[in-house]
Amino acid sequence: MAILQTLVEKWVALYVRLSRDDENEGDSNSIAHQIEILTKYARDHGITNYKIYKDDGYSGTSFKRPGFQEMLTDIEAGLVSMVVVKDMSRFGRNYLEVGLYTEIRFPEMGVRFIAVNDGVDSEDQSSNDFTPFRNIINEWYAKDTSKKIRAVFRNKGMSGQRLSTNAPYGYTRAEDGHLLIDEETAPVVELIFQLCVEGNGPGKIARMLKERQIPTPGTIEFQRTGRTRRYHPDDPCRWGADTIADILEQDAYLGRTTNFKTAKLSYKSKKKINNPPEKWVIFENTHKAIIDTETWEIVQKAREQRRRPTKMGEMGMFSGLVYCADCGAKLYHCRTASWTHEQECYTCANYRNRKQCSAHYIRAVILERLVLQNLQRVVAYAQEDEDEFVRRVMENKTAVQRAEQEQAKRTLEKQERRINGLDAIIQRLYEDHVMGKLNAERFAKLSEGYEKEQADLKQSVENLRAIVNAAETQAVNVQSFLKIVKKYTEPTELTPAILREFVEKVVVHAPDKSSGHRVQRIDVHYTFIGEIDLSPEYSKYEKETTA
Repeated sequence: MAILQTLVEKWVALYVRLSRDDENEGDSNSIAHQIEILTKYARDHGITNYKIYKDDGYSGTSFKRPGFQEMLTDIEAGLVSMVVVKDMSRFGRNYLEVGLYTEIRFPEMGVRFIAVNDGVDSEDQSSNDFTPFRNIINEWYAKDTSKKIRAVFRNKGMSGQRLSTNAPYGYTRAEDGHLLIDEETAPVVELIFQLCVEGNGPGKIARMLKERQIPTPGTIEFQRTGRTRRYHPDDPCRWGADTIADILEQDAYLGRTTNFKTAKLSYKSKKKINNPPEKWVIFENTHKAIIDTETWEIVQKAREQRRRPTKMGEMGMFSGLVYCADCGAKLYHCRTASWTHEQECYTCANYRNRKQCSAHYIRAVILERLVLQNLQRVVAYAQEDEDEFVRRVMENKTAVQRAEQEQAKRTLEKQERRINGLDAIIQRLYEDHVMGKLNAERFAKLSEGYEKEQADLKQSVENLRAIVNAAETQAVNVQSFLKIVKKYTEPTELTPAILREFVEKVVVHAPDKSSGHRVQRIDVHYTFIGEIDLSPEYSKYEKETTA
């Protein structure tokens, strides 16, 4: 009778839960079966005022479930007198959190807890002696199930099957799980990559797609499935910069499947972490590609060279591509609203910010002219005598690699000697500390510094060994460069698209005025092949001194 009197103002919470894993156990754990058991319990005990809280498809290892959180809110508001579940595993499979709620929080809030099939009743202390062990067993079950699921996913991922259940934008998913080209959205993917090649960043591309009234991936999903999670009915063409960036980084467009890019911290946590590339497993040619390899490489290079627009909201053609020959810093694009294009220029970042280098000042129009002149000669050379061009590129690359290897060998020997010397220093420090010549604080400070230096050197040594062990005649992707060359008969104008396709970086030297004229050299490094120094005059310009 005491229970019935409390139910006049409060209700009983009947909580049911089913995860995707529990579905494999059949009808015994189904939501409908749980509701049937709990409503029968309510009838048998004269409970008429109750509310059903339901979580369908949620793991018991986490308590961040919508139904559970709704029930918890009602409990904290003082609206619930009792919580009834079918068994402890339906309440949760994390024994620490289960114990926190059933043994601490619920009693503190005056809420009775009952697990029907397990015979648990918080008001009957004798029935609760085995409950902590039951909770641990439920967690062990969840851990074992997680281990089995991970093994299945591992085998699936290692066999080349795509693990992600969602098809990337531009593809649809066939019944067997393979990706098929989506004729409606694949051209948009191609457009996004082309706009990036032309020098546009994700934010600008998003604005351009909106101006062209191209529906977003969320809008397409809504039109096809009715799902509203990424749909904005008031603005169906509102693309976001993050969406564009995700598309530009999606290597599925190359026709490859990359598994194990992410992992979960543990079976208790749904948070995903990014795996390092060495843990990825890549399978080539698993479906039809939308983007060719050359375009992909150009876009990834452009993404690595991200740069900011000027205060006027514009982006210089060479922004992110021009470097100082002396200090290696990037050259900044300088312009104002009152300047004409002929007055725009680039200056060294270290000169501009800290005056740690000379300006390396070069006007944008001069830079464009020099790069175009160099590009025209390289393209003409490649088209006129392809075999000779390939031979010269390979010779160039081999010479550069040989110089890098010789330098790496010298540095490697020096660093290895230092590492051995540090071992001896640290050993002497330890001996002095043991013999009382060095107090603990001083020993800790000195040894920490030497050990940090040694750790940094060991990392550097690993990188140097990789360079030294690399084959001197490492293959250069000259054919990829020649494919770009064949797209252009003779470039007569330098556009952002041509620049991004051909050029990896431009190195600007300080001007030389010793001859009475201002002479400045640039080195153009091309995508896939590096620098092709045809002759010095092609990378210099001469300007008469003006008043």
